[in-house]
Amino acid sequence: MVELDAIADLRRWLRGQRTARRRVSLVPTMGFLHEGHLRLVDEARRRADTVVMSIFVNPLQFGGTEDFSRYPRDLDRDRALAATRGVDLLFVPSTEIMYPPGAEIRVVPGPTADRWEGAARPGHFTGVLTVVAKLFHLVEPEVACFGRKDVQQAVLINQMVRDLDWPVEVAVIPTVREPDGLALSSRNAYLDPEERRQAAALSGALRAAHEAWRAGERSASALEATMRAGLKVFPAVRVEYIAITEPRALAPVATVTADTIVALAARIGKARLIDNIVLGDGLDP
Repeated sequence: MVELDAIADLRRWLRGQRTARRRVSLVPTMGFLHEGHLRLVDEARRRADTVVMSIFVNPLQFGGTEDFSRYPRDLDRDRALAATRGVDLLFVPSTEIMYPPGAEIRVVPGPTADRWEGAARPGHFTGVLTVVAKLFHLVEPEVACFGRKDVQQAVLINQMVRDLDWPVEVAVIPTVREPDGLALSSRNAYLDPEERRQAAALSGALRAAHEAWRAGERSASALEATMRAGLKVFPAVRVEYIAITEPRALAPVATVTADTIVALAARIGKARLIDNIVLGDGLDP
């Protein structure tokens, strides 16, 4: 596995891949890798000849009161995991490389970013789209892989690709879960044992919504009530929102169908966790 941190070196290496007519895939991450990230690598390998993974904790997507300084980092461990899974190039730029002095241009999303995560974290998606746009520009991948757990992020990246006519395929990969259903997340490291036990309530609430839908319930408000009732018995779980939406722009719906997305965000101790399902699929495998 090659590791680079300079843009000129990255482009030089990628020119060699293009000369060899190798199809390139990109897996953007903020590091502290887990099996969810590594499944993205597997899918990237399936879809392309060369897998590029970036590790960059992007300061633009953290608000002033968020956890940028304490976001978990372990580059040595990340290197080992990436190499074991077959990443060809690890791109690990510094903040100064990605945002040199004087850099001020940003990619600003439209109204789809104003609700749910965007309302809870103002400016977050401007930071996300800016860094993803830079990585697309630097790597020029044929395909880029993202996780479905960050469903609003995936929707917005797809919108950016469509609206800006970017020649990249966006692959959204099912959420990877612990045996009790908790979605894998780097922020799970913040949970103490009791908080970790209660965190499984998030996927439990999504499972309850799916089961109610399968039993014939079609009212979004009834599904939300079912979820809130189940979460109420877990005192460590402080719900920020429950969103029941259509899939393209994540607008709220009153009546649900198989392609309806049910998403939630909650704070548990020092961790802020998100999760979602598509009702027709239930919890991802």
